[in-house]
Amino acid sequence: PETIETLGKLLRDGGLVAIPTETVYGLGANGLDSEAMSRIYEAKGRPSDNPLILHVPDMAAAKPLVKSLTPTAQRLMERFWPGPLTITLPKADCVPDRATGGLPRVALRCPDHDLCRAVLTAAGVPVAAPSANISGRPSPTTADAVYDDMKGRIDAILDAGTCDIGVESTVVECGDDEVTILRPGGITEQMLLEVVSKVNYDTALSSPTAVPKAPGMKYRHYAPSAQVYVVDQAETFAKLDLDVSCGVMATSDLLENLPVPEENKFNLGKNLTEADHNLFAGLRYFDDRPEIKSIYVESFDQGEESLAYMNRLNKAAGGHHV
Repeated sequence: PETIETLGKLLRDGGLVAIPTETVYGLGANGLDSEAMSRIYEAKGRPSDNPLILHVPDMAAAKPLVKSLTPTAQRLMERFWPGPLTITLPKADCVPDRATGGLPRVALRCPDHDLCRAVLTAAGVPVAAPSANISGRPSPTTADAVYDDMKGRIDAILDAGTCDIGVESTVVECGDDEVTILRPGGITEQMLLEVVSKVNYDTALSSPTAVPKAPGMKYRHYAPSAQVYVVDQAETFAKLDLDVSCGVMATSDLLENLPVPEENKFNLGKNLTEADHNLFAGLRYFDDRPEIKSIYVESFDQGEESLAYMNRLNKAAGGHHV
């Protein structure tokens, strides 16, 4: 309890604290303090027009941050909070433009992580918390990964072990009994249709020129130093000219017979759920090995269920497929 209170005060007073969530570790700062949020951009090397998500411990803490809580947004919060759903709404005057990247809407989330929510409650302010990594690098799912990027840049890291989900939240914009998905994540279209009548997808997801409205969607993202390639067909792995400078990330069955050293293999798990959880850890595993120049990663084609995984992988690869 003393540690939680200390971290809450540190956030409230303008410090930077890396906090765990169920998705990835976030780099937290007071979401009502423009100067504190500027420190986030400085620590991450993050473009200043990339909006932030404000994290709150419950729905009551979200209400003062928006002009009005629409019936659709309230139903979504009641169904999916706490959880990996971020909701954008017209911001209240108390929310600085620094939190929204200059956009008129604020992105809000209540994490499904007891320790995180305890820190948010202790802080007593909304906490802006993008992923706690150097901008463009793979998101961190452990405190050690945060430390690798953030040592000397921030005030504290709260170590709560490995994140459960491993990819960031779904981001939606609310309409009248409909939502638009701005960034895919763990809350899927089918899950949203249990609450609203219609689900759309933002044009920025498929257009390289559209202006995105969600964090993490504008720039090349999640990328290690080595070039990442998306392997569209499993049988393609056997045809690749793999040498000791190549890393391979794939499911366990596919990895077994590939002709590369064991240390050049990263097991994504047995299925898509495990691959979601392990994707960023695999990219970071090879990023710690400068001799690895190329990383070949298995793709998934499981419709809506694989949207979040493929979105992050395609961002990491910068459009490179084999």
